[in-house]
Amino acid sequence: MAVTYDWNCKTVDVHPQEEGQTDVVYNVHWIVTGVDGDYSATNIGTQIVPLSEGGAFIPFEDLTNETVVGWTKEAMGQDEVDRIEASVASQIEALINPTSVTMTIGE
Repeated sequence: MAVTYDWNCKTVDVHPQEEGQTDVVYNVHWIVTGVDGDYSATNIGTQIVPLSEGGAFIPFEDLTNETVVGWTKEAMGQDEVDRIEASVASQIEALINPTSVTMTIGE
C-alpha cells in the first residue's frame, strides 16, 4: 500500500493587531499523520508564515485548514515538505518491517 498524508494546520499563533488587521496568523503548529493500512505515524512542528505582501487578507473566521496548509507548505518549501513526509513514511516502514523487537525469556 501507499502512505497517505494528512496535514493538520488548525492551531495557529496570531497577532491580535497587525497592519490594520485583526487576528493575523504568523505561526502554524502543524501535525502530519501518515497512514498505510493498519499502520500510522506522526510528525509535528511549527512554521512561521509571513504576512502576504499585497495579497488579499483572509479574516480569521474565514480561514480553513486547506488554506493554512497551503501557506505552511509554501513557507517550508517543497524540499522540507518532502523531508517531513519521508520521515513519516520511514517511521511506518519501521513499524511494518521492524529491525528490532523486545522479547521476554520464559522460566
